[in-house]
Amino acid sequence: MSRATAQPPHVADTHEIIRVHGARENNLKDISVELPKRRLTVFTGVSGSGKSSLVFGTIAAESQRLINETYSSFVQGFMPSLARPDVDVLEGLTTAIIVDQQRMGADPRSTVGTATDAHAMLRILFSRLGKPHIGGPGAFSFNVASVSGSGAITVERGAATRAVKAEYSRVGGMCPRCEGRGSVNDIDLTQLYDDSQSLNDNPFKIPGYSMEGWFGRIFIGSGYFDPDKPIRKYNKRELHDLLYKEPTKIKVDGINITYEGLIPKIQKSMLSKDVESMQPHVRAFVERAVTFTTCPDCDGTRLAEGARSVKIKGINIADAARMQISDLAVWVGELKEPSVAPLLGKLRHTLDSFVEIGLGYLSLERPSGTLSGGESQRTKMIRHLGSALTDVTYVFDEPTIGLHPHDIQRMNNLLLELRDKGNTVLVVEHKPEAIAIADHVVDLGPRAGTAGGQVVYQGPLEGLRTSGTLTGQHLDDRAALKPEVREAAEVLQIRGAEANNLKKVDVDIPLGVLVVVTGVAGSGKSSLIHGSVAPLDDVVAIDQAPIKGSRRSNPATYTGLLEPIRKAFAKANGVKPALFSANSEGACPVCNGAGVIYTDLAMMAGVSTPCEECEGRRFQAAVLEYTFGGKNISEVLSMPVAEAEKFFEAGEAKLPAAYKILDRMEDVGLGYLTLGQPLTTLSGGERQRLKLATHMGEKGGVYILDEPTTGLHLADVAQLLGLLDRLVEAGKSVIVIEHHQAVMAHADWIIDLGPGAGHDGGNIVFQGTPAELVADRSTLTGRHLAEYVGA
Repeated sequence: MSRATAQPPHVADTHEIIRVHGARENNLKDISVELPKRRLTVFTGVSGSGKSSLVFGTIAAESQRLINETYSSFVQGFMPSLARPDVDVLEGLTTAIIVDQQRMGADPRSTVGTATDAHAMLRILFSRLGKPHIGGPGAFSFNVASVSGSGAITVERGAATRAVKAEYSRVGGMCPRCEGRGSVNDIDLTQLYDDSQSLNDNPFKIPGYSMEGWFGRIFIGSGYFDPDKPIRKYNKRELHDLLYKEPTKIKVDGINITYEGLIPKIQKSMLSKDVESMQPHVRAFVERAVTFTTCPDCDGTRLAEGARSVKIKGINIADAARMQISDLAVWVGELKEPSVAPLLGKLRHTLDSFVEIGLGYLSLERPSGTLSGGESQRTKMIRHLGSALTDVTYVFDEPTIGLHPHDIQRMNNLLLELRDKGNTVLVVEHKPEAIAIADHVVDLGPRAGTAGGQVVYQGPLEGLRTSGTLTGQHLDDRAALKPEVREAAEVLQIRGAEANNLKKVDVDIPLGVLVVVTGVAGSGKSSLIHGSVAPLDDVVAIDQAPIKGSRRSNPATYTGLLEPIRKAFAKANGVKPALFSANSEGACPVCNGAGVIYTDLAMMAGVSTPCEECEGRRFQAAVLEYTFGGKNISEVLSMPVAEAEKFFEAGEAKLPAAYKILDRMEDVGLGYLTLGQPLTTLSGGERQRLKLATHMGEKGGVYILDEPTTGLHLADVAQLLGLLDRLVEAGKSVIVIEHHQAVMAHADWIIDLGPGAGHDGGNIVFQGTPAELVADRSTLTGRHLAEYVGA
C-alpha cells in the first residue's frame, strides 16, 4: 500500500512574513526584521528608540506610497506625495491602514457625528421617515444654508432662443443666526482699541494691527477719519466706518486696495478659525475680546427651525445628536421600517461600534476638536470595525492611551478580533497589559535618539522577559504603595461643578501634595479639573494638545533656549543676535537656513538634498567663524541636551539662563535630544515632555498634568515620578489626570470619578489615600490598583 505523500504548499502560500532589510529612516541603524503576517506584533522600546520610524516611517509609509502609485498621475497630483523610505528591501507588504494619535481636525463645524458618517445616516433617516417632510438630507445638515433665487434664463431650442423665468430654492438645515456653529460671539470693543487715542496714536490692541505698517496707511489713507481725533469723539458714521464698513474699493498712494471695517476683518481672519489652532498671542486676544454664547435661535443645536420641527417618534434630529450614543443605539434599534432597513442596519452597527470600543458616553454633536488623542484614535477605529477587508495591515500607535485599566481589556479584545479575521496587526505600545497579548515582539533600543535605532530583541513574549533588555527588565515592574503620604497644607474647594456630565460635584482638592484624579474614560476627570481648576489664577495647565511646529522649529526655538544663546554669541563677538538665527539674517542664502534643498517633482515625491553651500549647517560661512566657549552656533545646536547642559554650566561658556532650561529638559528625560533636531521628527511622548519642560519654568503654584505618561516607556515612568516629587518638594501643588497604576500608587491623595462613563459617571466615587482605595476596593479603579500592587 503506498502512503499518500504530503503535498508541498502552493507557492502563493509561502509569503508568510513582512521582511524589512537595511532600514535607516531617522535614527534607525541599518536594521532588519521579519514580521509574521496575520499575527499581532507589538513594538516596544523607550520613547525615541525608533519604533515609529520603523512602523510608520518605513513599513506603513512604503505601503501607502505603493498604493498611491496605482492611481493615475492626474489623481496623484491631488494627493500628498510620499518619498520612498530609506530602506534596502521591503518584501511581503500588504495594504496598510494607519490609525494614529493625531487629534482630529478641530474645524468648528466638525463633530463626532460628521467625522464618522453617523450624522449623515441620521440625516437620510429623518428625510425619509420624519414628519412633516421638509426636504432631502441637506435640509437636516447644519453645513448647508437655505438659498433661493429667481430670474430669467436663456433657453435655446432649435434656431430660436428665448428668456424663461426660473426660480431656484434649496432647503438647508443651517441656523441662519449662528451659521451652523451653535454659538454666537459678541466682541468687547474696549479690547480692540483705546478710545481715548486717535489713529495717529496707534490705538489698536489687535495682534498685528500697527499704524506704522499697511494698516496705518489704509485707515489714514481712506479719508474716512480725522487721524488726530480721539475715537471716543467719532460721530455715528465714523464709528460705523471704523467697525462695520463692508469691503469697499479705495485708492491709497495710487494703489487700489480694499477697505473693510475692523469687525468683519477680525471675523474673517481670526474668528472663523478654531481657537486651538491659533498662535498663543492671537488666541489670548480672541479669548479676551470675544465672548461666545449659545445661539439663542437654535439653542446651540446649530439647526434651523424647520429641521428641528421634523420628528420620528417624538424625537427630532437635534435631540438624537444630543443623546448619549449608547442611548441613541437603543432608540435606533427600536425603529422598524422595511423601506430603510439597510440604512438602519448600518447606523445601528456604527453606534454599536462606539459602545463596543468604549466611546458610548460621547454624543454625536460633540465637537471633534474637544476629543483627547485616545478618543480621536478610537473614533477613527470605528470605520474599521466590522469591515469586510481581510489580509490588510492595521497599524496602531499606542491604542491604550487615555484608557483606564478596565477599558484596556476591551481594546485588547478588539485588536485580537482584527487579527483573527486574517489581518496583520502592528501595535506600538508601552503598557504591559497590551504587550501581554502579542504573538511576536520587536524591542528597539537600547536607548533613545542616537543611542537607539537597533533591534535588541525579536521573538515571542516569553523570551523578552529573559532577554536582559530595558523593556524585558521592567516588564514585570510593579510600583508599591508609599509607606507614608504627605499631608496637605490647605485645600482648594470646588462646589457644584456641572461642566459636561458632572453632577453638581463638591470636592476638596488638597494642595501642596501629589493628587491623582482617575476614573474610566468619560467619567468626568477632565471636565472637573480643566473646567473648575485650570481657569484659576496661579495655575499652569499642561494638556495633550500637540506642539505646533514646522521643520524649522526645534527644541532650542520651542523652549526659548535659543534666545539667551544668540545674545551670548552676539555679546562675545560684538555683532547682532539676528546673525545666530537660521530663520533670520544668519541663514545660508542658498537654502534659506533650511539646511536642505527641496526639489518639487509635481505628483512624484519631492527630493531633499543637503545644501552644498552650508553642508546642512544652515548658517552662512561668515557666521560660523564666530565662537562662544570655543564652539560655533552650528556646533552648539548639534549638541545633545546632556552635553549642552555641562557646556553652559561652568567655565568660559557659563550661561545660567540656558543652563536652567537645559536642566529642566534633562529632568523630563530628554537628555539625548539634540538642540537643533526638527520638531517634526520628535515622537508623541517626546513632544509632550518638551512641553512639560517648557511649562515648568512658568510661575505657578498649581500644576495640572493631563496624562503625562503618554508615550513613556516603563523605565521612564520612574523618572517621571521623581520629577513630580521634586515639583511637590519645591512647594508646588501637582494635580495629575492619569490612568497609569504606578502614578496612582505613588500619589498622596486620589480622587476617583465614576462609576461609569457619560451619564453613568460624573460623581466622586472615592477620595482618600491610595492605601485606603486598595483596602476599600469598592470602585473599578480600587480593584485594578489592588491587583496591580499585589494587595
